[in-house]
Amino acid sequence: MNAADPNSQVLDPQWAALRNAHAAYMANTSAAYDEVLTEVAERIRSRASIGKADIGSLLFWKRLRADTPWVRKLMTMNESRVRAVTEKAVFAVNEASLSVPEAASAGRRALSPLPGFEKGDALASALLLAAAPQRMAVYDRRAQTGLENLGLSLSSASGRYGRYMELVEVLRSTAEIHGHIWSARDVDVALYWLGGPESDPVQNLPSA
Repeated sequence: MNAADPNSQVLDPQWAALRNAHAAYMANTSAAYDEVLTEVAERIRSRASIGKADIGSLLFWKRLRADTPWVRKLMTMNESRVRAVTEKAVFAVNEASLSVPEAASAGRRALSPLPGFEKGDALASALLLAAAPQRMAVYDRRAQTGLENLGLSLSSASGRYGRYMELVEVLRSTAEIHGHIWSARDVDVALYWLGGPESDPVQNLPSA
């Protein structure tokens, strides 16, 4: 990504690919699919923190495996401790004084003390999206492939989620240039569709 001019990488053919992917996702995905996400987001808004039941719901929504050691470790943590950690993440991603990438980075760091959240951004990004639906976006392997299909690079080095949200914001701005008011979520579903066939294998955490 060219830091001096990030929009320079997003040319008209790339915008066409993103727009068409977004349209295909919307045409082929039931509106009911995000009901779990919406319900969890409402609970988080009410409590200003994320509980174990919310994490379990988002694990289900993302179709990720739950038969892993980190899940057992998380389940043995007191709910109050989980909420104390996630409260900081919820605050960070909604902090208006921070840019979206800065808020994303702060929120991702805040989740790192939880089992399974030391590395990997798939489930962590789902939690952050639910905590700030108007600002954040989901990262996963298909989004990574979608970026690559657009000719955009994103390394797996530490801080990936913040850099991912930088790219999402670039693509969201590009949509606006072309007359489309997109949320970060609109960008991530387009990248998801670009990233591979609908019959994707179940992903495992925390390697994503």
